[in-house]
Amino acid sequence: MSNIVLKAEDISKQYRLGEIGTGTLSHDLNRFWAKMRGKDDPFLKIGESNDRTQKGNSNYVWALQDINFEIEAGTAVGIIGRNGAGKSTLLKLLSKVTKPTTGKIYTKGRIASLLEVGTGFHPEMTGKENIYLNGAILGMTRKEIKRKFDEIVDFAGVERYIETPVKRYSSGMYVRLAFAVAAHLESEILIVDEVLAVGDAEFQKKCLGKMNEVSQGEGRTVLFVSHNMSAVKQLCTSGIVMKNGTIEFSGDIDVSVEKYMNQATSKVDSLVSDVENAPRIKSKSSQNAIKKVWIENEQGNPIHTILMGQKINFCYEYELHEKLNNVNFGISICNQFGDRVFVINNEIYQGKNYNNVQKGTVKFGLQELLLLSGNFTIDVSMMISGYEWIDFVESAFSFSVETYDVFNSGKKFSENHGVFFNTSCTINRYES
Repeated sequence: MSNIVLKAEDISKQYRLGEIGTGTLSHDLNRFWAKMRGKDDPFLKIGESNDRTQKGNSNYVWALQDINFEIEAGTAVGIIGRNGAGKSTLLKLLSKVTKPTTGKIYTKGRIASLLEVGTGFHPEMTGKENIYLNGAILGMTRKEIKRKFDEIVDFAGVERYIETPVKRYSSGMYVRLAFAVAAHLESEILIVDEVLAVGDAEFQKKCLGKMNEVSQGEGRTVLFVSHNMSAVKQLCTSGIVMKNGTIEFSGDIDVSVEKYMNQATSKVDSLVSDVENAPRIKSKSSQNAIKKVWIENEQGNPIHTILMGQKINFCYEYELHEKLNNVNFGISICNQFGDRVFVINNEIYQGKNYNNVQKGTVKFGLQELLLLSGNFTIDVSMMISGYEWIDFVESAFSFSVETYDVFNSGKKFSENHGVFFNTSCTINRYES
């Protein structure tokens, strides 16, 4: 027990939809009267689970419910799950940004958390001033910040702009500096929530290396939220899989990733996926424009199992509230680890966008599906070209690719995830 640095005991978090605080005065009086009589909060007995794909009747929602786990010192834990599963809410509770409705959280040591890009930064202050400000917010003393200052600036790679107000920083510079401050705090627990998505590939690799050093080299605990399963498997040794505000699985990271991927593949129980009420990553004016997603074969029949090299169409149906111009339609394919392996959109393939768009069906035809066998998911999107998302549905449809003798050579590809190329093969033999 002495090695446990973080423990959650029956924690739950309830929110009232559309309200700030606890709600109405009558609700507060009911809570107060129940407390005076030594009874439980009456509003804890109502509320619905955090399933955003279903329409509910209650104004109360349990963002988290009955969460229990223990984390040992020096462990790197990946917290994974689909959008809306409760990951960020859980990290806010652990970081003490907000408190649980029920249950208790026990921590041992100092916590450094990076929940959002630039949290605690003042836009009018310089990078240098924000290092001291953010460091103080995270619990660092001025002497400690001064000792770490050069190391923080060097890691962030913003030395040239350190005397410039951060309002002039790009989002990448913002997250570099914010991560550098949090990572260099000598805390026992480091909490990182999906901030690596903002940085470039070089920075992501640098951050993963730093978190790995913090965990394995310095024996500190890391809690890492990401949709990039490759990064999660690279850094973490154990995982917590969340679904609809509850913990679905806790244990080995390989098993955790498999459970997470099964969430996506189990989502589709028919040949056409109805995504009208599915969680959105980004949506213009909260309109769920994309309605249905499917894959069809050359004959126009819906399928979800594809042979390597098969001719197929990726399709989705959409409907907007109003006609829009300069619309770009797109899909991207992700493998079981969440890595994007294939992207299609009309702007790249056709060099144009579409006007007077309101309702219709999109079909992207592939002469050959050049994917090796495995399980994959499709993200579908619509945007006003270059600057504004209309709708974006993650893991809108799942499908599997089966190995096949594509070249009629009598041989099949091995069952590894990836992409193959239909190319010619010439071998020159030299004999002495």
